[in-house]
Amino acid sequence: MTLHPDLRLPTPDDLDRLSPEEIAAGLNGLTGTLGSHLGIELITATRERLTARMPVEGNRQPAGRLHGGASLALAEELASVGTWLNLDVRRQVGVGVDVNGTHVRGVTDGFVTAEAELVYRGRSVMVWTVEVRDERGRTTTVARCTCNVISNAGG
Repeated sequence: MTLHPDLRLPTPDDLDRLSPEEIAAGLNGLTGTLGSHLGIELITATRERLTARMPVEGNRQPAGRLHGGASLALAEELASVGTWLNLDVRRQVGVGVDVNGTHVRGVTDGFVTAEAELVYRGRSVMVWTVEVRDERGRTTTVARCTCNVISNAGG
């Protein structure tokens, strides 16, 4: 996969040529991000839908359950990456401006898997819904994330 030299993102040609799994694998090499610290691993990535998994271990609250903030960080990670996949990164950057979620089930071990879907794509804003599930497929968090599209002054 050819990555943008500064942002390490796939080019539009890559998005058209590679499978969702290949795109995700290329993006998993990013380091120094909150997602890498939380252990988030992308599984699939397209312009409209992304999936990832995250370990519960290391992301728990003091009571031993998955921290709600970690679930929301997972949601925003997917929405932000998805937004960037829809942009010309030489001219634009996507930034999360709102994330909210409802935590409906606690998780104490294993992994959670999240699926993000683009529900609105405008010129200056994109809105994503994200559902986080435990290893048994039960919903744990339902989230929504809004990303603004702004000019990349450095590009």
